[in-house]
Amino acid sequence: MKKKWLAIGTVLLIVSILFTILLTKVDVKAIGPNSSTVGFSTINTRLTFNYNETVYKASKYLGYIALMIPCVYALIGLVQLIKGKKLSSVDKRLYKLAIFYALVLATYVLFEKVIINYRPVILDEGLEASYPSSHTLMSIFFTISAIIINKSMFKDKFNIINTCLFILGISIVILRLVSGVHWFTDILGAVLLASTLLAYFKACIKE
Repeated sequence: MKKKWLAIGTVLLIVSILFTILLTKVDVKAIGPNSSTVGFSTINTRLTFNYNETVYKASKYLGYIALMIPCVYALIGLVQLIKGKKLSSVDKRLYKLAIFYALVLATYVLFEKVIINYRPVILDEGLEASYPSSHTLMSIFFTISAIIINKSMFKDKFNIINTCLFILGISIVILRLVSGVHWFTDILGAVLLASTLLAYFKACIKE
C-alpha cells in the first residue's frame, strides 16, 4: 500500500510539473488585467467565472477556518510533549504532518516568487500572483490530511468531524472557483499539487 501511494504521488508530481510548464507555453494570450498573459487562454476564458465579491469573501472567511487546522494538531503535539516530557513522546505522525505543512508553505512561497500568471481581476494590491490558488492548495491539503491523520491516530472516533472537514475543503474550492478571483487553471493546478502532497503524505504514515 505504501508503494502504491508513492507511485501515485510520483505520477501526480510529474503531471503537476508538466501542467505548469504547459501553462507557460500553450495558448498564451494577454487576456488578463493590464494585458497580463495567461496560458490555456481559450479554456480559461470559457471556464473562469466573473468576479463576485460576496462569494470571494465567503471563500476567504472559510479559508481562515482551514488555516486553524494546523494549530489543532500543533496543540495535540504540545499536549503529548507536556505529558511525556520528551520529544520522542510526540506521535511520529505529527512530525511528518508538520514536515508536509512546511512543504505546503514552501510551495506557496515558491509560486509567489516564480509567477506563472496573475489574477483575472485586480483587487486591493494591483496585479497579484494567481497560480496556483493558495486557498485551494491549503484548504485541500489541510482538510484531507486532517482526515488521514484522524483515521490513522484515532480510528473511527471522529467520523462526523471528518465529514465536516471534507465539506469544508470542497466548499472552499468551489467558492474560490465561483468567486472569479482565479483562472480555472489556477484551481486545477492547485488541486494537482495538493493531491501530490497528499499521496506522499499517505505513503509516509503507512506502516
